[in-house]
Amino acid sequence: MGESVDMVIGSTSILKNSIGIVGMFVVIGICVMPIIKLTILTITYHFASAICEPLADKKIVSLLDQMGGTFKVLLGIMFFVAVLLIVGLAMCIKISNNGMMYR
Repeated sequence: MGESVDMVIGSTSILKNSIGIVGMFVVIGICVMPIIKLTILTITYHFASAICEPLADKKIVSLLDQMGGTFKVLLGIMFFVAVLLIVGLAMCIKISNNGMMYR
């Protein structure tokens, strides 16, 4: 009986670890597209600001530059949240593995 319980506990540990790793890839997959979109928008607004500088009013150029800066801040926030989600998921996996050590 004891051996079968050990086998079930070991199997659930392996299953939990594989689900945790798949979860990390899912989090990365979910966060990659918005990060790419925000990067493209940041580059686009800064590029538009540089193109409009000789042609347009200073206020319009300043507006475009500030919009690029805003998207840069949003990009940093999105990247930081993605990293925190991955670290949190890794910590949950590690904490649940410590319970296996005590049996």
